[in-house]
Amino acid sequence: MNITFYLRGLDCANCAAKIEKDVSERDFAKKVSLNFVAQKLTVTTNSEDVKSVSDEVKKIVAHYEPEVKVELSSEIRDNNKTNYKPQITRIIISAVLFVSALITDLCFEKTNSTQIITYILYGCSYIIVAVPVITATIKALISKNIFNENMLMFIASIGAIAIGEIHEAIAVMLFYSVGELFQSIAVGKSRRSIKALIGTKPETADILIDGNYKTVSPYDVPIGSYIRVKAGEKIPLDGIITSGASQINNSAITGESIPIDVSENDEVKAGAINLSGAITIKTTAIFTDSTVYKMLQLVEEATEMKTKTENFISVFAKYYTPVVVIMALLISVIPPLFTGMEFSQWIQRGLIFLVVSCPCALVISVPMGYFAGIGKASSEGILIKGSNYLEAISKANMVVLDKTGTITNGEFEISSINPTGISEEELLRCAAYCEYNSTHPIALSVKKRYTKEININKIESHTEIAGKGVKALIDGKTYICGNEKFLKENGILAEKSNGTSLHLAENDNYLGYIEIADIPKETSAKAIKFLKSKNIHTVMLTGDNEASAKHTAVLTGITEYYHSLLPEDKSRILSEKKSLLKKDEKIIFIGDGINDAPVLACADIGIAMGKNGTDSAIETADIVFMKDDLSQLESAFNISYKTRRIILQNIIAAISIKIIIQILSVLGLANMWVAVFADVGVSILAIVNSLRILRREYKHHRGDRL
Repeated sequence: MNITFYLRGLDCANCAAKIEKDVSERDFAKKVSLNFVAQKLTVTTNSEDVKSVSDEVKKIVAHYEPEVKVELSSEIRDNNKTNYKPQITRIIISAVLFVSALITDLCFEKTNSTQIITYILYGCSYIIVAVPVITATIKALISKNIFNENMLMFIASIGAIAIGEIHEAIAVMLFYSVGELFQSIAVGKSRRSIKALIGTKPETADILIDGNYKTVSPYDVPIGSYIRVKAGEKIPLDGIITSGASQINNSAITGESIPIDVSENDEVKAGAINLSGAITIKTTAIFTDSTVYKMLQLVEEATEMKTKTENFISVFAKYYTPVVVIMALLISVIPPLFTGMEFSQWIQRGLIFLVVSCPCALVISVPMGYFAGIGKASSEGILIKGSNYLEAISKANMVVLDKTGTITNGEFEISSINPTGISEEELLRCAAYCEYNSTHPIALSVKKRYTKEININKIESHTEIAGKGVKALIDGKTYICGNEKFLKENGILAEKSNGTSLHLAENDNYLGYIEIADIPKETSAKAIKFLKSKNIHTVMLTGDNEASAKHTAVLTGITEYYHSLLPEDKSRILSEKKSLLKKDEKIIFIGDGINDAPVLACADIGIAMGKNGTDSAIETADIVFMKDDLSQLESAFNISYKTRRIILQNIIAAISIKIIIQILSVLGLANMWVAVFADVGVSILAIVNSLRILRREYKHHRGDRL
């Protein structure tokens, strides 16, 4: 079974990686995944004793992060806000004592009494601000976790005290604590910004109980309940409108902000915003089965599927820290033996070098960047199930698309009317009368186009022959309406036409034909044009005939297509295309997520059209387009390009700044303050830079594909 924990206050990405590793090495753990951004630890275990597993996890977390609060997901429903007051209070008290000590030391005559007071003030200031670091260091030593940020800061400050620089030790510890506070606030703000962009889940529901409405949690509303949603409120659960009419905004689900008119018997989804009139809804699902809940869960869990970049950084950080610690030790000991300089000078330089070595800025920049990218995509109705898929999009060199329902609307429409001896309007009228009693998709397209009223009294008889067409007696005249073969069987010579056509004859006189086509969506041609601008090759696969496939390809600008295919043919062709790509190149398949499941599984990235958020589409693919059209393809690529570029910027900046400060520390040109900035300051810069992904503007060129 899976046990989920929320680690409140976990703001150190490096510590998060160590917690994940430690838990995974325990006997009770079958599989472990820690989502740093969501502060969520998921443990797959064969143990039925949840309490013992929970106790063990809490002990492990306490070893690395003593101030982190561990909560079982079954005990909570929503994230709690972090309380910064104790941290701020501790910093303020320590700072006041530190300033008082400096004043006493500088302004008063140095007597035994003033010296004692000064050192007491310094000592109290240091202890108060360093308590969390000292506690974490002791627990780290007990757990043999010697290479961590708290240990490095503790050694650096004790070293400074040992060489007589107590004021610098306190100042650095204060600066470090302030930096940690800002980093924690920045991480929290980024998390809130991303979740706000995605769209927060509904907090309450007004349920009808014994004739009165009562406000409860959406989790407590059973199926079949009646709930009231006022204007301006979020719809808390999926359901059917039983009374009232309004307009709703589905942007939290599909990313589309254009309001939709709804009224009695219309289906509505949780997370949509009711814009105008009050409506009453009969719920059709519990909250945890709603589309918006599943969307938020997918986004929250997405970063658990790590990219190659994240895995590389984790391995890099594992070896980087101990190597730098050893180098710091060598810097402190070796140079004085050959330069004649005092050991205290080189010990100080080694301590500065040590502080810089913490890899937190490097580790935090990658998951935060990917989570921001996934959050941005979700806000536009694009569900990406893992940061690995977000990264893979930017490496795609080929996109293979299904035709029906993906490129096209999946519904027949009249593309042209071609009369012989009569007007277009008359030919359409005759076809509409002939097809009046038919439910065939072609018949529906004709009746949809003909908007005038039909006098059913004129239809004297109607016979439908499956796969061929209709014979009808209308107002005393015999009509043959169907495909070319059907007319030929009845001795009527029909004109040649391309694709799917409906031919008509009246009393053996040929009247012309109506071409029926599955029209491409308005956004399809633009999406194909975008792919071409990125030199991404597009291929269309369809089970339709050649004429229909060619018609769609011409309208959208696709140059390579395959027609008359069975599902296994699609999988075979995609595999062949995949084998032609280079090692790091990726292939994307976009389909409807149901009958294209085998092909979706075969592709590097399977993208499903969401069909208004159906479970089957969400569960089948790696990525889901909730708008059901290809306009989201450009957004997905641009978000992937920008995310990858910003993450690379973070990595380069973190490594570069650390190396520069390390060199300066060896040369004696950097102090502890600069070293602390290279640690927490760079982490904050990486977080802020990651939030740029949430911007709306995307102006990219091929060079962005790193």
